[in-house]
Amino acid sequence: MIRGVRHTAALSSLLLAALLVNAVRVQVFEADDYTRNPANRRAAIARYAQPRGALLVGGRPVTGARDSGGRLRYERTYTDGPLYAPVTGFASQTYGASLLEGAEDDILAGTDDRLVTFPWWDRLIRRRPPGGRVETTVDPAMQRAAFRGLAGRKGAVAAVEPRSGRVLALVSSPSYDPGVLSGNGRSVTAAWRRLNAAADRPMLNRALRQTYPPGSTFKVVTAAAALDGGVVKDLDAPLDVPDPYTLPGTRTQLGNPAEGCAHVGLREAFRLSCNTVFARLGVAVGVRRLAGAAERFGFNDRGLRLPSPVAPSTFDTRMEPAQLALSAIGQYDTAATPLQMAMVAAAVANDGQLTPPYLVDRVTDAHGVLVAPGAREPTRQVMSPATAEQLQELMTEVVEHGSGRTAAIDGFLVGGKTGTAQHGVRNEGTPYAWFIAWVRDRQSHEPLAAVAVVVEDAEAEREDVSGGGSAGPIARAVLAAGLR
Repeated sequence: MIRGVRHTAALSSLLLAALLVNAVRVQVFEADDYTRNPANRRAAIARYAQPRGALLVGGRPVTGARDSGGRLRYERTYTDGPLYAPVTGFASQTYGASLLEGAEDDILAGTDDRLVTFPWWDRLIRRRPPGGRVETTVDPAMQRAAFRGLAGRKGAVAAVEPRSGRVLALVSSPSYDPGVLSGNGRSVTAAWRRLNAAADRPMLNRALRQTYPPGSTFKVVTAAAALDGGVVKDLDAPLDVPDPYTLPGTRTQLGNPAEGCAHVGLREAFRLSCNTVFARLGVAVGVRRLAGAAERFGFNDRGLRLPSPVAPSTFDTRMEPAQLALSAIGQYDTAATPLQMAMVAAAVANDGQLTPPYLVDRVTDAHGVLVAPGAREPTRQVMSPATAEQLQELMTEVVEHGSGRTAAIDGFLVGGKTGTAQHGVRNEGTPYAWFIAWVRDRQSHEPLAAVAVVVEDAEAEREDVSGGGSAGPIARAVLAAGLR
């Protein structure tokens, strides 16, 4: 009998040990799989049982939480939702999260292991720390100036700090209030359908996710390639380019929007924005070198993150000479996001050095203790300092004596480049109005900010659309707001 008791005790001990091992396996090693299982409602209930961490702009939260009283208790709220939607994105109990809300979801939801000292212990006892805080690089004054400047028109603004790469403004218009998507009721479903069906696509982040033909603003890249490659050695030396210019291998003649482009030097061609000169320079530089210059500025980069992904700006690497000529003036298949063109302006202002942009300044826990600094990438030289200095001179003359006069700011040195980009079947669509610019301190020559503005402006008369007239004043307002 004693032997039987011993056998029973041993078997019970083995079963108990197996039970404990299985419990550890389920609660520790397979906990994430069970948590991610769509059939597990406990995960969703736990996720929304506490307020989500805050996103900060200028040191102040632009997000909050509302107690719904339901099983999924806390819903996301937004301060100035339409203003900051291109930065924050949305966090929905029904449709997930986007932009910063999605990229920093683990921190904001309190599930990131960096928020606790012993992550395995917290998982074992199912304790979730309060959501962390994400501090952005956005300048609220510049953000508001861009939002007011677009005034609901289709378009976008991106502004960066040239030295550091800090993103100072990201505006997409028309915008939307992400708060209408926060919950899980019928109104959320109706709002989602309405926003996605809207003809003006308010949920499209035009600053980061929409590419446009950059038009004449791309001539900055073409000029950089021509100067760096020695194709042009003297800004004032006449170039052997007639007006009109016949595209190589075709009978198609390319003209200019302005008079006086025949056989002019690069300085005058840049001020007048002569299509003929830059198309010819693109052919002279060659597809390999021009594509290389574009890629150094960030074109064809599919890995750019802010930390949310940015649509790649594109420049073809295989083209016929006629196509290359059009690409050199920002047409054909060349396409860029507003952020990309702000990067081009920033590199010129920063003496040829490009610092990749970033949107997250730092991440902290709920008590303000640093968890991680924002991700930063090293600065790279995209053109020689001498070429950058020449481009600064050319862009300054556009603002002081050319089509960019609307961007001038008293007491500061401003350089810019206008652009009107044709699009649509047979170029019959209303041209997009572009303006890229930078501002530098006159005494220290420190580059303070760079900006890119694009206005789709479908309501404007075709002949009234211009980079200087439509986009230039917005660029000036954004830069000036940062100076204050």
